[in-house]
Amino acid sequence: MAAEAEAAASAAAVRDGFAELERQQQLLATCTRLYQQLTEHFGSLERRLAARSETLRAKRRFLDVRTSRRLEALRRREGSIDGSVSLALSQLDSLGKSAAGTAGSGSDAAAGIAEELRSLCASMDSAGFFTFVVARRKEVDALRAELPDALKRCVDPARFVMDAVSDVFPVDKRAVRSPTDLAWACVLILEAVVPALADPDPEIGVARPMVPQAARERARGMAREWKDAAERKGGVEGAKPPDAHAFLQHVATFAVAEKEDKELYRRIVVSFSWRRQMPRLAITLGLEDEMNDIIEELITKGQQLDAVNFAYEAGLHEKFPAAPLLKAYLEDSKKIPSNSDNLSTSTGQSGTNANKKEQSALRAVIKCVEDRKLEAEFPLEDLCERLEELEKAKTEKKKAASSSSSGASSGPANKRIRASNGGPMPPAKAGRHTDYTGTPSSPATTTTTTAATFVRSPSHASYGTASPYSYDRPAAHPLYCGQNTLAMREPYAYHHPVEVSTIGLSMSYPSPPMTYPAYGGYSNGLAGYSNAMAPAFHHHQAYYR
Repeated sequence: MAAEAEAAASAAAVRDGFAELERQQQLLATCTRLYQQLTEHFGSLERRLAARSETLRAKRRFLDVRTSRRLEALRRREGSIDGSVSLALSQLDSLGKSAAGTAGSGSDAAAGIAEELRSLCASMDSAGFFTFVVARRKEVDALRAELPDALKRCVDPARFVMDAVSDVFPVDKRAVRSPTDLAWACVLILEAVVPALADPDPEIGVARPMVPQAARERARGMAREWKDAAERKGGVEGAKPPDAHAFLQHVATFAVAEKEDKELYRRIVVSFSWRRQMPRLAITLGLEDEMNDIIEELITKGQQLDAVNFAYEAGLHEKFPAAPLLKAYLEDSKKIPSNSDNLSTSTGQSGTNANKKEQSALRAVIKCVEDRKLEAEFPLEDLCERLEELEKAKTEKKKAASSSSSGASSGPANKRIRASNGGPMPPAKAGRHTDYTGTPSSPATTTTTTAATFVRSPSHASYGTASPYSYDRPAAHPLYCGQNTLAMREPYAYHHPVEVSTIGLSMSYPSPPMTYPAYGGYSNGLAGYSNAMAPAFHHHQAYYR
């Protein structure tokens, strides 16, 4: 017994030992797994911290380089002030001499656009200058070419330009707003005056506009007035594109950008990013640090073409390659909007709009590729072929529509001309009727019978001619278009007595083969009409079966 007890105790001890070993093994495995997870977690944290540190170091290096460049530019500007002032004074002297030399020529010097612009600028006639520019909108290319040189002849270009646009910018103060939109002229003038305001020092140039302090304060006031007016109208996003463009160009031209308005500038740039000058204006207004975010926002909104233009203007075309963006833009242009209604789809309008959208996208991409010299990365052969196919299909569709419309319009007219016998021409199928036996009778028989069995066509009821039938309306009963509805309610009166048995009003006869709608509830036994004449305003479809 003792041996058996010892054996059982030893066996139990062995089992307990193995169980403890298993628990220790599981605990060791759990600790190993947790250690691995913690190692990976801290490793990822270290990598992210290293990446962020490298990003911060790169930004710091960039800021240090930019700061040093700007400090150097400020020192160079400070040293060039005296030279720039002397150059500006010499330019004013030369302008005065040239104005005195050409004062006697008068109208001879204003033979063309360039001469007229120079004359107006030299005499500081801002009102006449703006009127001249507005009147020659069709010659905008010539104006754009001649305006910069002409504005350099102004004694004070900043004041001259602000005086010129003051009637329409920042708000339209004209009593009679005709023409309504003149923001294009403001943009044109504000762009053209930039070279005239540039520093005479060629090393500085447009980086330092020569704007007097009084003119700069006036420009700031005009910018604030435009912002207030835009906010009162619901925000800058709801402004007209030319007006918003004129505001940004005004701020950039006179260098009156405010740090607290950077978010406002960004909203306008993103809202009207499709305008050609927006990338350049964004850089000029100090948004170069936000260009990366602006480009990503444009891509998210599906404006890949605008994103390409912004990327090239900001020098980020390597980070945002043009080819994938342009391909995505073309793919989006082929998509038909899901909110197309059934009517437009059934008439083919949706397909026409989709073709127009694709054509516009193809032209825009081709122009972008040519401007950015991307033919090697983005070949244009397939795009040009696709554009030709769409234009050819559009031309053929127009020809088919033109031929079908001309054929459809000539067919019925010829039939009506052949059928005309000198009297009023009723429409086709007019004059269907039924005799008393229920059998349709011929028009010849109808014109000689005394039975009131003829039903007029709606369009024929408006002819003001004598009735060709054996009964006539009395003179006191005009047509329905004469608005005498009381007379229309009475039955026809015949010029000679006719027995009731002759016209058969008391007889029972079959209903006509056509179902006519009841008219106002009046009835005299003639298929729901009080005078056997259908009202002229009913649709023809109810009568022509």
